[in-house]
Amino acid sequence: MFTFLYICNYISLLFNLIVNSINYKMRNKRKLLIEQLDQKLKPFQKTELVLIPDKGWIHTIRVALNMTMAQLGNKLKITRQGVKRLEDNEPKGTITIKSLKEIGEAMDLKFVYGFVPKDGNFDNLINTKAEKLAQKIVLRTNQNMKLEGQGIGDEKMNETIKDLANEIKREMRKSLWD
Repeated sequence: MFTFLYICNYISLLFNLIVNSINYKMRNKRKLLIEQLDQKLKPFQKTELVLIPDKGWIHTIRVALNMTMAQLGNKLKITRQGVKRLEDNEPKGTITIKSLKEIGEAMDLKFVYGFVPKDGNFDNLINTKAEKLAQKIVLRTNQNMKLEGQGIGDEKMNETIKDLANEIKREMRKSLWD
């Protein structure tokens, strides 16, 4: 009987070690992926300084290059009116990525696009989201505890929020994006 319990405890301990090891590796892999993503998008960080022209990039670049709508239309194998429609659709946001790529190629330009975190990098984005979620959870829990006469002080609450935010960030909970 003693040996059986010993074996069960040993198996349980091994299982927990394996699960923790897998979780640790997943967290490290996710952290590495985020770091790599930040590196890839680093050249785009200054894009917030670029102001999009009122008439859109297609019109602005075409005019700057002294290219007529008919000339661009010939390269795209569409009419002048088709070019006008594309130029009108760009500022409205109704143009397709495929069309933008085709226009770029027709004008001997490279079309690029991407997403850049508003706060500079993905780590800042995750920190902000984790802190907001932690604050929401702790404040809601503390409110319930106050009703039962067991609320905590501001200093303890801030410490709890910080600890929970670190845990949320480390685990990269899906609830971070709700």
